[in-house]
Amino acid sequence: MNEPEQMEAGFENLDERVQIIDKLMDEYSDAILHLAYTYVKNETTAEDLTQEIFIKSFEKLHQFNERSTLKTWLYRIASNHCKDYLKSWHYRKITLNDKIFDYIPSRSKTEDEIIAKDEEDILANAVMELPLKYREVVFLHYYEELSLKEINKITAMNTNTLKTRLKRAKEILRQKMTKEAE
Repeated sequence: MNEPEQMEAGFENLDERVQIIDKLMDEYSDAILHLAYTYVKNETTAEDLTQEIFIKSFEKLHQFNERSTLKTWLYRIASNHCKDYLKSWHYRKITLNDKIFDYIPSRSKTEDEIIAKDEEDILANAVMELPLKYREVVFLHYYEELSLKEINKITAMNTNTLKTRLKRAKEILRQKMTKEAE
């Protein structure tokens, strides 16, 4: 089978679960990494979260009930895992530490100086600056090319809410891009 989501359920056999997770990792590891990055904005943390997401998926694979595709199920696990991470004490502590380091004058501003000047980088930065509720929908719809129906299954938000968030996100991005061009 080429498509992991076309595989049959009933993943009680350990070897079968290992094979399925291997295929899911081959197919979606980059996408899950990008999704995690949109939540945490840190490459190392996103890599760690991606590993945790696949471990969690392996552990929960026997609970997959075919009400969605494996892809949608995996994205939902990833989305929830990232949200849980953002709520965690560990993340809040790291964020506080980062803010403290921002006030230290000797800290290099290299990251800010490195930000690319072409439109694609500016747009990517603008997307990353969106509030999480808009960033999540923009990433899933425009970067992962998921339909609103698929995003609905991942986020459990109704379609009209998703449409509203996409529309509002585009308005915010348009304003930022216009301001950036001035």
